[in-house]
Amino acid sequence: MAQGHIDRLLALDEVQIVALADISEASFEKTVKRQPAVESALRFVDYRQLLETARPDAVVICTPHTLHYQQAIDALDSGAHVLLEKPMVCRVADAKALLARIDESHRVVGLGYQRHTQPQFRYIKERISSGSVGCVQFVTALQQQNWQKATVGLWRQDPALSGGGQLNDSGSHLVDILLWTTGLAPEAVSAFIDNHGSAVDINTALSVRFHGGAMGTLSIIGDAPGFYEDVTIWCERGAFYVRAGQPLKVQASDGSYSTPDASEMPAGSDVDTNFIRAIQGKEEIAAPPICGLRTIEITEAAWQSAAAGGALTTVAVNL
Repeated sequence: MAQGHIDRLLALDEVQIVALADISEASFEKTVKRQPAVESALRFVDYRQLLETARPDAVVICTPHTLHYQQAIDALDSGAHVLLEKPMVCRVADAKALLARIDESHRVVGLGYQRHTQPQFRYIKERISSGSVGCVQFVTALQQQNWQKATVGLWRQDPALSGGGQLNDSGSHLVDILLWTTGLAPEAVSAFIDNHGSAVDINTALSVRFHGGAMGTLSIIGDAPGFYEDVTIWCERGAFYVRAGQPLKVQASDGSYSTPDASEMPAGSDVDTNFIRAIQGKEEIAAPPICGLRTIEITEAAWQSAAAGGALTTVAVNL
């Protein structure tokens, strides 16, 4: 994840990468080899020394998930703006505590949910927010990935570092984008989870009832041959279909289909450019921290429900 952030940040004239932190010397060498522009950056094993010595204006956090909370707190305490990879945190309590600290800090904090900057999802959000398609009635989303085999022996299957399995990892993109585009807030969750012999969740079947009456299902398959994803949102007067590798398809109330062209959709960007523009006061942050709270609310409720045999679990959401 860090390599992509480095490339995008260095493409911006107003950005200088002054320091890197990692516990692996091999990671430093690999990074410098592929991106010589960071060779002069200071290197630290302890990120806290980076914050104290380099005093950066902003930091990007791309570490294992359970480390995000404390590292983000420390970065804010140093006065830095923060771009935090997903998931924001791994517990609802940590999300609420971090949001409170962000409010106190008056710093810009964004999340690595890149779909917030992609035209098709921004288009869906604008159409739903405008009321032109009426209220959302039902949502469904599926993500399949060769996640289990690809992460064997790595930190993503270590609960102490990952905080959970695919639902909390790449699956959090799916949870987030459904909530962000629709504006829905979960009321209750029922879930079944299969770890497939791993210490973390691999396959998840999740049903949600939202405040206001909408319903939805999410399917996370972590033991699949390869990657595929689809998202469908049904509203009172239309529907949106997003399929992996295909253009957005929109269905009107009369049942006809259309594909919006680039001129009809908002411009695209990326989370790094947006982060810098937000610090400069030129844009709103695309993926704000509240999205991290909303995502972990559903995720944590799913874990609790699955542990109770699929029992309906209410979600304490402050609307």
